[in-house]
Amino acid sequence: MKGEPIRRVISCGLVLLGLSMLAQETPVPPDDESTEVVPGVSDDQILFGQSAAFEGPAAALGRGMNLGIKAAFSEVNTTGGVYGRELKLVQRNDGYEPELAIVNSRSLLEEDQVFALIGGVGTPTSRAALPIADAAKVPYIAPFTGAGFLRDSSSYSVNLRASYDQETRRIVEYLTDTLDVTRIAVVYQNDSYGQVGLQGVQKAMDAIGRELVGIGAYPRNTKAVKTALLDVAKTDPEAIVIIGAYAPTAEFILWARKLGLDSVFFTISFVGSQALASALGEQGKGVYVTQVVPTPDSKELLIAWQYREALRKYDPLAEMGFVSFEGYLAGRMTISLLEEAGRELTRAKFMEAMRNMTFDDLDGFSLQFGETDNQGSDQVFLTMIGDDQTYQAVQ
Repeated sequence: MKGEPIRRVISCGLVLLGLSMLAQETPVPPDDESTEVVPGVSDDQILFGQSAAFEGPAAALGRGMNLGIKAAFSEVNTTGGVYGRELKLVQRNDGYEPELAIVNSRSLLEEDQVFALIGGVGTPTSRAALPIADAAKVPYIAPFTGAGFLRDSSSYSVNLRASYDQETRRIVEYLTDTLDVTRIAVVYQNDSYGQVGLQGVQKAMDAIGRELVGIGAYPRNTKAVKTALLDVAKTDPEAIVIIGAYAPTAEFILWARKLGLDSVFFTISFVGSQALASALGEQGKGVYVTQVVPTPDSKELLIAWQYREALRKYDPLAEMGFVSFEGYLAGRMTISLLEEAGRELTRAKFMEAMRNMTFDDLDGFSLQFGETDNQGSDQVFLTMIGDDQTYQAVQ
């Protein structure tokens, strides 16, 4: 029929008109990150999660990092937060055990819906947790460890501190160049942390063409160090580098003193300086510890003044220390990166802010990142326990 084509045109026109009206009534959201729902981020809050040791032989480390982070968050929250958002921290205890670190990390991401993980304590626990963070593309911020695998710039790890290789190299340099010591032994915690530290000392010794005179090992989360002590004591070491947590390290040094072992004792920042000094008491005098943050009682650094004031306001009864100072610096670094990432915050923008940051001075503590550099500080400070269980800077 002659009228059929006309009816078809009219019908098609009505369909097109209907589709056009429907499109106008149902707007399509723009294809950008501003509409992205970001876990842990709301109009008035950013939620972070921490899995660390809050019980057991490494508890002082988890508690110290937690205290410092919360002091930094509380400080910024009193001035309105970051772009009007308060920073909050939820924590779970992993007892310095990798299996619990896995469970906790998954729970923090899936149940608590945190924006990022922060302040994890230890190499074995970080080795267990980082793959979870990487798979979810979640920032893994300021772990309390200098292990090399966390320095892989392709990961989501954001490191504050210098590496264990840098700490152990500084130890060997001081022993050989300043103290003129050549017979060096190592006692290490027999897990990934201790092995990384042992390898760092060995690399530093290889660089100067020397070998360790003795090596001893003990199990993680124990104070069973006597066998390790006997293993190295028979090698007549002039110095012993201990790669461990504070409880077994103190146990080792106290037994060595009882046996009359006349060696210089060195350990690295992970030990937990204040806890070690307290455990050693008068027997701690002369023990060396490398640090990755300045002395918290510094009168010269503005950041140290700010840390002490923030700590006083957050918890007037809390004692200052290297671990909580590192936690505070971790919090301040996180705040700086959040500010750089902008109001329309995403995890990708946070990581981009880190990679694009070439220099940031946290009022005396300098950070420098880069496209292939996810470690903010390279600084190592040498300290020694002096009178009254206090630490003295060593030049």
